[in-house]
Amino acid sequence: MSVESLVAQLKTGLDAPICLTWELTYACNLQCIHCLSSSGQRDPRELTTAEAKRVLDELHDLQVFYINIGGGEPMVRRDFFELVDYSIGRDIGVKFSTNGAFIDAQKARRLAAMDYLDIQISLDGLDAVTNDAVRGVGSYDLARTAMEHLAAADFGPFKISVVVTRHNVDQLDGFKALADSYGAQLRVTRLRPSGRGADTWGDLHPTNAQQRQIYQWLLARGETVLTGDSFFHLNAFGEALPGLNMCGAGRVVCLIDPIGDVYACPFVIHDQFKAGSVRDDGGFSRVWKQSPLFLELREPQSAGACASCGSYDACQGGCMAAKFFTGLPLDGPDPECVRGAADETLRQVSVVLAPKPSMDHSKPRQVQLAQRR
Repeated sequence: MSVESLVAQLKTGLDAPICLTWELTYACNLQCIHCLSSSGQRDPRELTTAEAKRVLDELHDLQVFYINIGGGEPMVRRDFFELVDYSIGRDIGVKFSTNGAFIDAQKARRLAAMDYLDIQISLDGLDAVTNDAVRGVGSYDLARTAMEHLAAADFGPFKISVVVTRHNVDQLDGFKALADSYGAQLRVTRLRPSGRGADTWGDLHPTNAQQRQIYQWLLARGETVLTGDSFFHLNAFGEALPGLNMCGAGRVVCLIDPIGDVYACPFVIHDQFKAGSVRDDGGFSRVWKQSPLFLELREPQSAGACASCGSYDACQGGCMAAKFFTGLPLDGPDPECVRGAADETLRQVSVVLAPKPSMDHSKPRQVQLAQRR
């Protein structure tokens, strides 16, 4: 089967998601300025341990073979290891993303002893200055210390995950060298204007020249660097990047958030893209198979304003979430369209009127007041 025919089949949806992201908690020790889920404080409506296990039972019955666990910081949950053990015991592999703060030597050994487990450490700069400007003071040291603990515990090839911004594009070779030094694998993903990222996207997203730089780098490194199909909008430059290069929202991917709501993808936590809840009758299975939203997304999509562009078949019009949170029409060009097709529309869109995430769990900003004398 060719890649083209496989993509066409996947667009009609599958009996179960290939890639299911599950944000276990909105609680987080950090306050990253590009956090796609606006995490920080725990939501009191969070799924209980028993509810989470029932969801895992459903996923087992659907033959989901692995889940991506995130947050917030998933290791904040006291039942984190209990849920990971339960998932693996139900033959569901676990990949989890972490800032590394809670991976000490003991936990690293415990993680290394587990089967079907993959760990992704988030790092957005090769140095503390670059990284901590985005992820918070001290976060660089936390991530590097976690990597050292995993290496010392012989965990194996963990992953280093980088959100590419205009401030770290020039560090891509260095990130690859860092991953190689640990025997790890590098994963680079696109910055989306989701969550708190909606407020910082204008300052952080790569310039058009940097987009071409990323594209050329991925062409050279694509076989050894993971992208999660983040950059299919760059295919308009010419040669297609490795991967399926399609928007899988509601077709092959989805998100379960900490309170059990199911969204089309991890980057569109907004009521318009909420398909249901695992707490509803029929649970996750019914949401995945019968949600009107997901059924609509699995129908053939119009090329819209991109229909006349010769690159549409290559870039597919780009990312739905990126368009939505920048106030662009969903059938229009991606805000980072390499041909500049969205530039004029972006200039006309009011930032105030652009959609905002439905929930914000950010911690209150600490304001230091001058002492009265």
